[in-house]
Amino acid sequence: MKKRISTLSYYQIKTMSRIIDFQKSILGLNENDLNARIKEDELRLKKLEFAHTLSPLENPMSIRNLRREVARLKTELKKKQTV
Repeated sequence: MKKRISTLSYYQIKTMSRIIDFQKSILGLNENDLNARIKEDELRLKKLEFAHTLSPLENPMSIRNLRREVARLKTELKKKQTV
């Protein structure tokens, strides 16, 4: 029996390319810029979460995506601090 290789869906390809673009954009930032971006995104995340508690957001996945972006920024900051 042959094993079927699953193909990536359009959504998966789109998501992967968005993540790669994001990572490329933060590679050139220095520690101060990363800290500023983290604070800015955390504030935006708090506002989104607050707005979501008052009335449901049209796209609640935006909260998850922003939380993941903040985690990626913090990871990149840690990498730059250790090197």
